[in-house]
Amino acid sequence: MSAATYIKRLVGLLGVFAGFTFSMAGMPCAAEHIPAVQEQPGTRIAINLASRILTLYENGQKAAIYPVGVGTRRTPTPTGRFVIQNKAVNPTWVNPQNTQMRIGPGPNNPVGKRWMGFYGSYGIHGTNHPESVGKYVSHGCVRMKGNDIEGLFSRVTVGTPVMIYYDRIVIDRASDHTISYYIYPDGYERQPLTAAQVQKALRGYGVEDFETPAAIAAKIKRADGKPTYVAKAYSLYIGSQKLTKRALGKQGHIYIPVFSVAQQLRVAAQWNDKQRQIETSYGMAPGIIKNDSVYADSRYMKILFHMQGNLTSRKQYVLQAIKTPSDTHSMPATTPASRE
Repeated sequence: MSAATYIKRLVGLLGVFAGFTFSMAGMPCAAEHIPAVQEQPGTRIAINLASRILTLYENGQKAAIYPVGVGTRRTPTPTGRFVIQNKAVNPTWVNPQNTQMRIGPGPNNPVGKRWMGFYGSYGIHGTNHPESVGKYVSHGCVRMKGNDIEGLFSRVTVGTPVMIYYDRIVIDRASDHTISYYIYPDGYERQPLTAAQVQKALRGYGVEDFETPAAIAAKIKRADGKPTYVAKAYSLYIGSQKLTKRALGKQGHIYIPVFSVAQQLRVAAQWNDKQRQIETSYGMAPGIIKNDSVYADSRYMKILFHMQGNLTSRKQYVLQAIKTPSDTHSMPATTPASRE
């Protein structure tokens, strides 16, 4: 082991230093795998360089989201899986072009009051230019505003995993199952996008039918990083059987993929394009076409399939057969007691 490697690993083990001195000199972008040290279960950091957003996860859940400044196109922030190797309070900055030039703690320090190194001389740190946060501005480090870096610093330890990646497509699922998506500019010119690629990403959330290729293409052209609401996606069940497609909620209605239900029930169904109606052996009801898929408002399930649905507390939409009087009469008058 070289002396430089030994010192690097030693610093990673020692953890937090007050008045730590470091250089911001560039390092190769190919990252070695660094084993976790004192890893905090359930806590990790994810940084998307395209969106310039850092997300802190605790116990598998999003705990905090922060804007960050990242490397320029010429000096990009490295991508890969890392860990927090060292932490410093009130660090001293060393000029990467002239190591004799240093700036100690104070308002003129380019890295602010906190430093968390994750790979060589790359780190997550504060800044004396908070207006630069959210832009491609650094030599490869990750900049944060003062209060943000101090808050993050207090919540992570040496050994916390850090994943850094570049993805212009960001899809968000809210707690009520609302699916929204964002398209960010191609700051590093690494990820040209097509509508088909975005639609494939939306398919993973079950809402691809409710966003047209034309709308997606227009959003790619804007690439403004603003959210577009698509629909609320609910897992769809017929009794206990889960279907591949989802029930989709929009504007106060829940829409059901008709032919998926018909196939599962083995009920013949067809689309009458002239009348814009769905026909089954049970009856006829209005429908809508979304990207070549036919949907019907959930209230028409009674007409089309003799079924009724319910949205459970777990955000699952469950269809059940409607019981007729004859079904009720055929049931036993009493239910035997269960044996436990």
